[in-house]
Amino acid sequence: MAAIAVLNTGNTAWVIVATILALLMSIPGAALFYGGLAKRKNVLNTMFLTLIAFSVIAIIWVCYGYQASFGSTLNGIIGFPSYLFMSGLTLNSMHGSIPTVLYITFQLAFAALTGVIISGSIVGRMKTNAWVIYIIAWLTLIYIPICHWVWGGGWLMSLGTLDFAGGTVVEINCGLSALALAIVLGTRKEKVLLPHNLGYSVLGAGFLFFGWLGFNGGSALTAGALSSNAILVTVISGCAALIAWCIIDNIKVGKPTVLGAITGLIAGLVAITPAAGFVDVPASIVIGAVASCVSYFSIYYFKDRFGYDDALDVFGVHGCSGIWGTLATGLFASPFINSAASGLLYGNPGQLGIQAIAVIVSVVYVFVVSYLIAKIIDKTIGLRVEGRVEIEGLDTNLHEESGYNF
Repeated sequence: MAAIAVLNTGNTAWVIVATILALLMSIPGAALFYGGLAKRKNVLNTMFLTLIAFSVIAIIWVCYGYQASFGSTLNGIIGFPSYLFMSGLTLNSMHGSIPTVLYITFQLAFAALTGVIISGSIVGRMKTNAWVIYIIAWLTLIYIPICHWVWGGGWLMSLGTLDFAGGTVVEINCGLSALALAIVLGTRKEKVLLPHNLGYSVLGAGFLFFGWLGFNGGSALTAGALSSNAILVTVISGCAALIAWCIIDNIKVGKPTVLGAITGLIAGLVAITPAAGFVDVPASIVIGAVASCVSYFSIYYFKDRFGYDDALDVFGVHGCSGIWGTLATGLFASPFINSAASGLLYGNPGQLGIQAIAVIVSVVYVFVVSYLIAKIIDKTIGLRVEGRVEIEGLDTNLHEESGYNF
């Protein structure tokens, strides 16, 4: 006889709080973080890209996104989209010990943030209508299938892939999507991009940092030891990465930088995301420190070598640290933290192989499909604003507004 799901008020209260924290990561977190890094003439457009992406994804998610991601699997590829437009769901419907409507909202925060993060690669040069069309196609053809494969009962989940809070579904996804989109868009006319207001970015990084605690801690879906450990290792990984980046800055340029510190912080948070529910504190220090090394190398060597214009280094930070974090989960997953997981260091080398398969599949699928979506849009309505608009700034040309009235 199947067990009857019973509402747990403690778990429900915690996931409500975690959901609110996770939603704050997009707005104001990413909006402020990216807005401060952009040029002054594009600050409003940069923030607008996050606002419109969040809103479009939210509507699609409740119409068919959640249903196709988490519905009964069809051959491990996609979920059967029952409950379209939320019809048939009641307030009494349960997902484990929390209401289904709450779980839907929590997952909405993941989908929205993933799309919002991609916008960092295109600041200052993409048409608004092209961005909206891209986001609709991206969510439908990339995010929903990947989410189902890893979390919704799909084939990667059946294979045994470990992804506690979004190493593949969120970080590799947004990183490789951003890379493909940036390649199709081409390089900016003004190659130098200096942050116009690092204060905005530090504030945004703060929202991201604290929101990440809900992002990772809430993924346990319970208020207990597992969520508590996820929060602790998230904090430690972020701090280890921040310190590591400052050390690298000292070695390379002779001084620590605020931009480097917050970039390292985000890299460490990215890397611990898939591992947060499976690793202990010592592993989180290693994961965070190595994440800064991986992302630093990607930004300052790999990017220059291949010449792609990922404006705010979404691929370098999210894609590369997401790959490292996913593989690191296969190394450090501890049965003493989560009895359902065991990595290479605990006698299960096969888990590292499974993680590698998830990485390869995610990288190839996301990059190829994102590239094709961008190419189709570019060949039809065009991706990029006119050269004059790009030089003068998108705020005044696309919105007839200014971020600063001096």
